[in-house]
Amino acid sequence: MNEFTDEWAEAIRDYLVAQRAAGAPSTTCNTRRQHLEHLARRVSAGPWSLSGEALVAYCGAQEWKPETRRSRRTTFRSFWSWAYATGLCEVNTALALPKVKPGQARPRPTPERVYEHALARSDERLRLILRLAHDAGLRRSEIAQVHSDDLFEDLTGWSLRVHGKGSKERDVPLTPRLALELRSLPYGWAFPGDDGGHLSPRWVGKLATNVLPDHWTLHTLRHSFGTRIYAHSDLAVAQAALGHASPATTRIYVVVPDERIRGAVLAAAG
Repeated sequence: MNEFTDEWAEAIRDYLVAQRAAGAPSTTCNTRRQHLEHLARRVSAGPWSLSGEALVAYCGAQEWKPETRRSRRTTFRSFWSWAYATGLCEVNTALALPKVKPGQARPRPTPERVYEHALARSDERLRLILRLAHDAGLRRSEIAQVHSDDLFEDLTGWSLRVHGKGSKERDVPLTPRLALELRSLPYGWAFPGDDGGHLSPRWVGKLATNVLPDHWTLHTLRHSFGTRIYAHSDLAVAQAALGHASPATTRIYVVVPDERIRGAVLAAAG
């Protein structure tokens, strides 16, 4: 692995300026920067001389899961489309990349015993992080950005305005315990840090990984939330609570209870 050149550094910097000017959230910009820097360190050509064949060879050499591969392809398509449109390159290099089929992802909700064990190993701040994923279904980037200004009360209780992916917002009802914990914090960010005043999403995820065993993560706690919501309602409610644009995405998050399947089979059989 090599240090990337000044040409790559300038190209990535200018691309991210254009992304921010277009309203891309900081989480998207950070992800795309990481994708491009990973590429820049592993190819010998500059961004405007890299061939489509070399880009395909780089992607083909990586041991990525399908969703990771799809995400990298999206970044590269965006980067070279911007460069082609602005006249920085004569060919859109990323057009050489083949389409990537979605992976057959399966829900992986964290067992309650694992969650309870993680809570027991956590301090007060980390327990709140875990509860925001388990009880409210927040992503790590959303947890990082929780602010007291986003708490509000309506006729049925307290809710949190969540700043989700793609600058989309959703209102998530809070359990009484979670609402009380958030309301008890000082004014400002729930988790102060150096990333615009709050902790970075990466650090939030790392903190949780330190107390969650095996391969359980904040994301699998989010799967748990979606599965419990679906068990007590339907797919549309789970989709809204999780902040998904498509019900197909929500199906990746929720486990259909066996008793529901059995009940449907018996009912269909008369």
